[in-house]
Amino acid sequence: MAENQRWSSRKMFILAVVSSAIGLGNLWRFPYVAYENGGGAFLIPYLIAMFTVGIPLLILETGVGYKTQAGPPMAFKRLLGKWYSVIGWAAVLVAFLIVTYYSVIVAWSFDYLGFSFNLAWGSDPATFFYEDFLQVSDGFFSIGGLNLVVLAGAVLAWIWIYLSIFKGVRSVEKMAWITVVVPWLLIILFVFRGITLPGAMDGLSYYLTPQFEALLDPGVWIAAYGQVFYSMSIGMAIIIAYSRFLGEKSDVVKSTVLIAIADCFTSIFAGIAVFSTLGYLAFTHGVPVTEVVRSGIELAFVTYPAVISALPFLPELFGILFFAMLITLGVGSSFSLVQAVSASLSDYVKTERWCLNAVICAAAFAVSLIYMTDAGILWLDIVDNYVNQFLILLVGFAEALAIGYVYGAPKLREFVNQFSDWKAGRWWDACIWVVVPLFLGSALLFNIVTDLSDPYGDYPLAATLVGWAEVILLPVFAMALTYIYRNHKGVDVEEKASE
Repeated sequence: MAENQRWSSRKMFILAVVSSAIGLGNLWRFPYVAYENGGGAFLIPYLIAMFTVGIPLLILETGVGYKTQAGPPMAFKRLLGKWYSVIGWAAVLVAFLIVTYYSVIVAWSFDYLGFSFNLAWGSDPATFFYEDFLQVSDGFFSIGGLNLVVLAGAVLAWIWIYLSIFKGVRSVEKMAWITVVVPWLLIILFVFRGITLPGAMDGLSYYLTPQFEALLDPGVWIAAYGQVFYSMSIGMAIIIAYSRFLGEKSDVVKSTVLIAIADCFTSIFAGIAVFSTLGYLAFTHGVPVTEVVRSGIELAFVTYPAVISALPFLPELFGILFFAMLITLGVGSSFSLVQAVSASLSDYVKTERWCLNAVICAAAFAVSLIYMTDAGILWLDIVDNYVNQFLILLVGFAEALAIGYVYGAPKLREFVNQFSDWKAGRWWDACIWVVVPLFLGSALLFNIVTDLSDPYGDYPLAATLVGWAEVILLPVFAMALTYIYRNHKGVDVEEKASE
């Protein structure tokens, strides 16, 4: 059955997109990427990336979904012709791939919520996380069996994800209030708690003091543009899929700017909570801030538990609140990814919404089982790296070229400006024509050269080949779906024609 719902208001659309955009990437990925790329210096390229690529592509994707009233594959087909739906299918496959491992991180958070009641990680959170909890194997292909504790957390995660989209837009609207308001209240709590801890100012000083020499490193700029994509849900089918449910005379430009500002502010504000606690941990261990965390995942599941255990009072309560925050952030992003896939497939598959959502959730859960094995975190790390370093950037690059040069950037700009209080000027055309392709093309080339000369992580060659297979096969599958549905007019079009 074709999707015919609409957001109850433009405010609910903004809230739903913010629920998707504000996720684990804001709380642990952004602070860690900033931490790894010069601290306060990273904020400069990040803000530039947001205004030159993030907001222009948000306007593009929102405009495409709103104009066509379709999911990404059908949207590009209607605007540009049947073969251009390959861009939309690529975005849908990226969304599906991400939710398969993102949901496992939510599962870990559910498990750690339970561990928080008695601080089960003890005095050595790193050993607990890798050896006791995940029981990580000694090799990428030493997969072993399923981790039943993680499996139990995943079942809880997927039940919540499914219930969040059970009734489509109506369910998403209700759940978005929980997955936006609750995390924000908890982030505020952790900011106030963090800045009162001894050593907090050392962490904040590292976070907020620009180290301008870092700006000469192209890797810092690449990281900034990658973080903007990851954090703002660009290139993942979500924005186009959600925009199809906008009502008439919606203000596209103002909505996208507000979404971008909310996402950016949340990332920077959450960084205060994270870096103040990193300063405290460095203070208690007598080491520099730069030596207290090694990866983004460790920040959430090793570093923060260590901080929580060291708190002078009610550490169990703060542990429960912290992992409850991770769960709500993760679920908000996860159900938006599933909804993006569902809203796209509903253009091609004539079935009940609850049934289609159930099939998608079941398929994603089945794929996610690989991340629940003894080698699960190793597979998750490889897949996540190649998604963020290549696939998301590739989708955004293709979108900019297709809309900018084939459909025409001025034509889409005129459409989105029709009902917008804030008008997108010719600067937007310039961004879509030049800035976005230039930066994303350069980032892709830089990442390719870097990975070929110095493969990611301390993995065997076969693991690197798995990552490259992911990058190559996803576009191939997108082209296959484009060929299969090349003459499909769309469920809603066919239904209207038959009436």
